[in-house]
Amino acid sequence: MSALSPLLATLAQRIGAAHVLTDPADMAPYLHEERGLYRGEAPAVLRPGSTEEVAFIVEACARAGVALVPQGGNTGLVGGQMPFGQMLLSLARLDRIRAVDPVDMTMTVEAGCILDKVHAAAEEAGCLFPLHIASQGSCRIGGNLSSNAGGTAVLRYGNARELALGLEVVLADGRVWNGLKRLRKNNAGYDLKQLFLGSEGTLGIITAAVLKLFPQPAQRATAFLAVPDPTAALALLKRLRGEAGDALTTFELMAAFGVETVLKHMPGTVRPLAGAYEWYVLAELSSPTRAFDLGALLEEGLGAAMEAGEVLDAVIATSEAQAANLWRLREDMSEAQKHEGGSIKHDVSVPVSRVPEFLDRALPACLAALPGLRPCPFGHVGDGNIHFNLSQPEGMDKAAFLALWEMFNRIVHDIVTEMDGSIAAEHGIGLLKREELAHYADPVALDLMHRVKAALDPVQTLNPGKVIGVQVG
Repeated sequence: MSALSPLLATLAQRIGAAHVLTDPADMAPYLHEERGLYRGEAPAVLRPGSTEEVAFIVEACARAGVALVPQGGNTGLVGGQMPFGQMLLSLARLDRIRAVDPVDMTMTVEAGCILDKVHAAAEEAGCLFPLHIASQGSCRIGGNLSSNAGGTAVLRYGNARELALGLEVVLADGRVWNGLKRLRKNNAGYDLKQLFLGSEGTLGIITAAVLKLFPQPAQRATAFLAVPDPTAALALLKRLRGEAGDALTTFELMAAFGVETVLKHMPGTVRPLAGAYEWYVLAELSSPTRAFDLGALLEEGLGAAMEAGEVLDAVIATSEAQAANLWRLREDMSEAQKHEGGSIKHDVSVPVSRVPEFLDRALPACLAALPGLRPCPFGHVGDGNIHFNLSQPEGMDKAAFLALWEMFNRIVHDIVTEMDGSIAAEHGIGLLKREELAHYADPVALDLMHRVKAALDPVQTLNPGKVIGVQVG
């Protein structure tokens, strides 16, 4: 009999035997992550259905000296949701919308709610929850908050951290912290929720959250643009922001290789401009009022930008369907890239004003290191976050290419660090970037992180080895 059998029997009695998975076939979907970089291992997958059941599991496992890895929708990109011998705790069954208040402009949701379900509940109440990411049909809000997800609307609404007013968290000893406040102003002591937002389940397990809601947009204007280079894109960003203010919701930069890859591999995508260019921008304005015509404002701004040489060609969507087609050229990029072989990915940020400088330095440095490399930089230039992806040279062995990941990390991350940027903009650290964080982080900051971990999880019950690793001695 396994040494864990008594513990599993205790847990099964509390949450139901059907929700303690030990069969390899049943566990398989939880142990394979999106990029295929890691294959997880766990003695069991636990599927609690309430905060109380999560607390029971955590307390029981802490008493037994068994570590847990919390998991939401298993869409993480840095391996933070993968167990390597620990129990896996899936939050998928905690999927209730507890309350929606269009007067307070808040929504209280459980951690297992799929992001699209949160969007739908907000829309039904005549409101907007503005967190939008490519995996929103399968990711879960607890994971979004635990990784401080970003997405395409950060420019206007901020990261996930800025969209949460309150949290409910199960601590490493099984106690529940009820911080589900719906307040915009609350200076009663330390802002404890900030400890758990972005901490990837290493300090506590988020089981519910109070989210900020916003008015639904009454109009949108979406444009796909060709620009001469990233410097021109930055000038265009400044222009549109000056003319549209907070109505500028999205400003995404894409290199030609990425757009051509989407057009080549993703059925139903259509080339929006007559010509082919080196750089593109997807820009969107939105407003909750019809006090002014966004389409006319965007058209006027782009006309001035073309006269200034900031835009070479442009198309403004004339229908929701056309806007959706333009969005596909950006949102399908990561999926399309899989068809081009191995991809070494970097999720980095630099000050917005230095994005062109970063690209001017990083692109030739990587090409010099491996001739034939096909860079695919794209992302949220409006907030300085570039997904600096590198596709393998045509004909190169995939495994041999992926073996160069550490070399390219050093090239890219050295440049980012020199430019006062971040090696982890919105995907988190997890396991993939743990050693990179140790290499680049300020020693004082790293010491503080270890101290916080030791204070909240002294026996390493929660997601051990992730983000900062396990400190010995």
